Amino acid sequence: MRKILISGASRGIGKAIALKLLKEGHSLSLGVREREDLVNTLLDPKTNNSEKFLVHTYDANDQDSSKKWVEKTVETFKNIDTVIHCAGIFKRTNLLFNDNEMKDIEDLWKVNVMGPWILTKYAWKYLSLSNSARIIMLVSMSGKRSKGNLASYSMSKFALMSLCQTMRNEGWEKGIRVTAICPGWVNTDMAKEVNHFPKKDMIQSNDIANICSNLLDLPNSSVPFEIALNCQLETNI
Repeated sequence: MRKILISGASRGIGKAIALKLLKEGHSLSLGVREREDLVNTLLDPKTNNSEKFLVHTYDANDQDSSKKWVEKTVETFKNIDTVIHCAGIFKRTNLLFNDNEMKDIEDLWKVNVMGPWILTKYAWKYLSLSNSARIIMLVSMSGKRSKGNLASYSMSKFALMSLCQTMRNEGWEKGIRVTAICPGWVNTDMAKEVNHFPKKDMIQSNDIANICSNLLDLPNSSVPFEIALNCQLETNI
């Protein structure tokens, strides 16, 4: 059984992954901004008092919250051997953005790129103690190709994919294996305003949770670096 950090675990993909891995018996440390989102669920810290379960405040904009979360997790579980990055934001900033949209671009960079970079930095020495550590990054198909006019979101995801490649390079000899999961539209709150594509035909969060579970079972020799998930035909990747 693994000792796992999961960011963005209060809803969507992160929540589905947490529920799946909780049922499988792993030790889970969940990083969330709002604990209220976990009330009356199996992830509610008020009702789940297991010594293998921890919920901690995490804000990707706050470097200190990453440090404190990692420290508390190590204090509780004695080690960390897996980090699953699910926290992220979505903004529709175009190439020719308005002056008042500069903050949106900065927020995308801080949350989608610097957030997982800083969290991994603090967890790295603990991951390095395991010969089979895992980093799973929810990147997006927007980290593989730019489709339409979402300039800032694609920019952040391309940068995140580059970061994943460097994490793989740096961690290889230490047994750290990195997987970038790149889905298209996923049926979560982030896609609630998408009306041109049926929600039932989108990728479902539980399917990504199953993929993450399988990744944790694979030996170092068979861990894929990149998993692209298509819910519609992609012709330019």
